[in-house]
Amino acid sequence: MTSDLPQQPETPVRWYQGISRYQWLVLVIASAGWVFDVFEGQVFVASMRESMPALLGVSADHPSARSWINWSFGSFLLGGAFGGVLFGILSDKIGRSRTMIITILFYSLFTCITAFAQQPWQMVTLRFFVAMGVGGEWAVASAMVAEVMPDRSRPVMSSIFHASSVFGTLMAAAVGAFVVGNTDVLGPSAWRYGFAIGAAPALLTLLVRWKLKDPEQAVKARQRAGQAGGEQTGRLVELFQGAQLRNTLVGVGLASVGLVTFWGGHIYGKNALLRRAQQEVLEEKGVEEPEPGASAEEQASYKEERTKTFEEHHGRIKSAEMLSMVLNTIGGGLGLVLFGTISTWLGRKRAFILYHVVAFFMVWLLFKVLLEGNYSTLSLAITLPVFGFFTLGMHAGYAVYFPELYPTRLRSTGAGFCFNMGRLATAAAFFGFGMAPVSPEKKAILLAPLYLLGVVIVLFARETRDQVLEDLDASSLQPGVSGGGES
Repeated sequence: MTSDLPQQPETPVRWYQGISRYQWLVLVIASAGWVFDVFEGQVFVASMRESMPALLGVSADHPSARSWINWSFGSFLLGGAFGGVLFGILSDKIGRSRTMIITILFYSLFTCITAFAQQPWQMVTLRFFVAMGVGGEWAVASAMVAEVMPDRSRPVMSSIFHASSVFGTLMAAAVGAFVVGNTDVLGPSAWRYGFAIGAAPALLTLLVRWKLKDPEQAVKARQRAGQAGGEQTGRLVELFQGAQLRNTLVGVGLASVGLVTFWGGHIYGKNALLRRAQQEVLEEKGVEEPEPGASAEEQASYKEERTKTFEEHHGRIKSAEMLSMVLNTIGGGLGLVLFGTISTWLGRKRAFILYHVVAFFMVWLLFKVLLEGNYSTLSLAITLPVFGFFTLGMHAGYAVYFPELYPTRLRSTGAGFCFNMGRLATAAAFFGFGMAPVSPEKKAILLAPLYLLGVVIVLFARETRDQVLEDLDASSLQPGVSGGGES
């Protein structure tokens, strides 16, 4: 008999409800690995104006220093691409936790060795090996977080995981301000201490080995692969077959746009307040740029006085640079955290479109309008968090979206391939810019139209909102929990 009483609507379960302690632990450990992952990359950004010029024996703005910095970025991106694919495949074949240990040890060791570099080519080479671990760790950790979390929580949890990267950038900024910039106490080789700190993440491997186990669906995928006729795990060729081809092309395209514009635009948000500080000290010192057509002697005298003034006010300029980095990163962190929620409201495709379109306009506003128009420090400081929100925030979409495109047996391979193949495009861009003396701000403006290309790529993408991860054995899970519950 049907009751005539009105039915009470079910209260929707919030994303954080029903999450086990083990699932929170996975998020914390994966995020910690990603934090140190990003630190190892950004510590070079925080010290590149000191480390590379010191190895070359030139000033920070010397064309050769800029060229070697671009080569270092290119090497880092190539290493990330190679490591991301290699360790992504390894993760699907031997397990997530074992591969995560290898990647963390990889980037910790080679960052520490960088502290002993004596030549520019050594720095470039070591950045390649650091990046191998960096690229591999993301591929493993993003797949693990996606597989362990409930489907209703996955977008937010994956966004939180990727957003944790801001702590790595903030750590690098702190090292830049208090270690690299502290030449009065540590001397001209202060930058070496910043890289030596990179050995610390190796301790995290003890926690990974002690606490983490592979998600159940990943274990079952490997078990099926070992059976006669079972589908094999980590087969790279399958990313270009059948339905996977479209997903792979879209994923690589999105990552390429995001990573090229990150390394060629977003990171130079740190130059906004740096340029203002440089201009202020020159004005205070009365150093004026010579008129067009000035003699070679006048130009040489100006450059010498300019370099001397910057060296005298190194601490002040470095603090302004690191403040820019912090403001940019805080905005970026908010953009990363909120991508999961926004993509749940709008869908993955519309969220990507929103971020890309606004990012295009923010790059032009900061580098073309505000900097070239000599706007106030306050205007730049207000703009930087918004600039960071949209130019960085879309990257959380890769952690949310890429694992949703592939079945469990290919998840780490596919996600790692898409994200890290984007580094190849970025490496090509940096090697190209390394051949031409283009200022960082000009580089960002030239690359801004790539955001609009990202919008076009999204139009061909598959919408995955509300999708259940493939190969999920729901019968083995507790209600409301998806993958790898607490043991």
